[in-house]
Amino acid sequence: MARTELGVKADLLITFGGDGTLLSVARHAPDSVPILGVNMGTLGFLTEVAVDEFPDMLERVLTGDYSAEPRVTFEVVVRGTKRDHRTYRVLNDATINKSALARIVEMEVKVSGTLVSNFRADGLIVSTPTGSTAYNLSAGGPIVYPSMGAILITPICPHMLTNRPIVLPDSFDVEISITTQRQEIFLTLDGQEGLPIGENDRVCVRKSPATVLLVQSPGKDYFQVLRKKLKWGE
Repeated sequence: MARTELGVKADLLITFGGDGTLLSVARHAPDSVPILGVNMGTLGFLTEVAVDEFPDMLERVLTGDYSAEPRVTFEVVVRGTKRDHRTYRVLNDATINKSALARIVEMEVKVSGTLVSNFRADGLIVSTPTGSTAYNLSAGGPIVYPSMGAILITPICPHMLTNRPIVLPDSFDVEISITTQRQEIFLTLDGQEGLPIGENDRVCVRKSPATVLLVQSPGKDYFQVLRKKLKWGE
């Protein structure tokens, strides 16, 4: 069965693995179908339920005794010559990266039509609040509570140290124009799918009307997850 057909006739989706496994399903799942993520990976910010908790959690879900939190997703479109303007959905982030041998990427960033700045960096991350603890965190971006209505723009190793991450309302749309000439640059979506982009291409990101429903583990809160996964206080 194709991933785009997952959940069409389902009342519940269950993933076994890490956050990457859940992301690969969530990007294509209908927004009305809850996803129960069982953590068999390492960090597991999205897959909160441990393997030993799964039997009890499954019973609770099947009896309707559970809560599911809607998470914001973004729509990503690449515009430019010879582009099909296909719409991609991401739960974590859309990332622009240079290849191993490429020089610094030059980008012009606009928010709802207003120029923010021209960035010279190794790349740029546009992240959802859910994705704030993913690549965004590794790049020095802020942790944002996952239910907030926000969009994060984080430069990767910027040439100017004054280029810092920006947190904006998710009612804004973001447009990133590639101004670098003759360089190998890639757009990666949730770390699951990628495509080459180049000069005069524009990466457009906006909030999607679709959400992802993640089943919450009872007795756990977001700060408890942060303390455990990031080893705060140890």
